[in-house]
Amino acid sequence: MNYLQTHSRVVSALLIREMSTRFGSKPGGYLWALLDPISHVAFLSVIFMAIAHTPPLGTSFPLFFATGYIGFQFYQASAGYLNTAVTSNRSLLTYPNVAPIDTVSARHLLQLITTIMVGVCILWPLVATMRIQTSINYLHLMEAAIVGSTIALGAGLANNVLFIKYPLYEKIFGILSRPLFLISGIFYLPDALPPLARDAILFNPLAHIVMRFRMGFYPQYRAMGYDGEYVWTVALVMLFIGILMFTMFRRALRAR
Repeated sequence: MNYLQTHSRVVSALLIREMSTRFGSKPGGYLWALLDPISHVAFLSVIFMAIAHTPPLGTSFPLFFATGYIGFQFYQASAGYLNTAVTSNRSLLTYPNVAPIDTVSARHLLQLITTIMVGVCILWPLVATMRIQTSINYLHLMEAAIVGSTIALGAGLANNVLFIKYPLYEKIFGILSRPLFLISGIFYLPDALPPLARDAILFNPLAHIVMRFRMGFYPQYRAMGYDGEYVWTVALVMLFIGILMFTMFRRALRAR
């Protein structure tokens, strides 16, 4: 019980510190958290509105791209933020009560809260201004958020170890992560692709997360090819591997 209380207090303190460092030290720091996804959604909307008359789903280009982008961010934004949680807080690990897992926990919570708030601020006005009423399935949205953040947490725990032990891996991971934006179904529907391309895209668990998130806003979207069992299996396996690696090398993480 004492450990849990100490862990909670340390994570809370680190959460406030991370919030201040990430947003409070820059003019308009909180505003930028909104402007970045808005700019992506606006850019995609303008480009595709010039090409097609209607979006692949529904009638609103901004809503279609926003649901794809926000769903993707539950993994992408969190994974990128967690990868350097330990190295960025190296000086704090000299304190006995601060453990490496505390730094990861604080960043994970902060990014999850940030993504949720950004999603609310962007998606709620889009839904409110739509001419056609839509019913939102919050269970689908919660599932997509949980699975995406779980995969990110597993990857982040593993990468904190791998980035330190193998510096070259950090560059390789960065290169391999770049195409994820293109192969996760953000600006298209995977189930609308030819069979060979569809099967290749659906091997990527992030595509399933985006599909599930969209199902929360589009009741008519059947998401052919979505496999909840597959994406949950990937999430839990990655989390297990991440926890295992982080636990095995926790002393090395503190010592370096």
